[in-house]
Amino acid sequence: MASVTELIGQSVWDSDGIWVGHVVDIRVVKHKGELQKSHTVYGLIVSSRRAPLLLGLTRENQDRPPWLTRTLSRLVYVGCTFVPWACVVDYGSGEVHINALRKELTRV
Repeated sequence: MASVTELIGQSVWDSDGIWVGHVVDIRVVKHKGELQKSHTVYGLIVSSRRAPLLLGLTRENQDRPPWLTRTLSRLVYVGCTFVPWACVVDYGSGEVHINALRKELTRV
């Protein structure tokens, strides 16, 4: 399995072989209440216009990020696409292949 840092920057291709963009961020779910804190990947943020590096702009220790971070993230994530982790078919070869069409994916 590729680590999270290896996914950043990889090209994403849909089921028709159309390029979707580069992975710029990864969304995870934090499991609270367990002895060891664990995280599960639930989606990828993909951009066709931006450099492949955003690295969790909206992540904060508390439940809600400050208003400045929320406002800045709206500007930075414009045009990005969310790819649910359930759509990912292959990600080990330096490219991410998904089983959905580009036009079916939602914007962030």
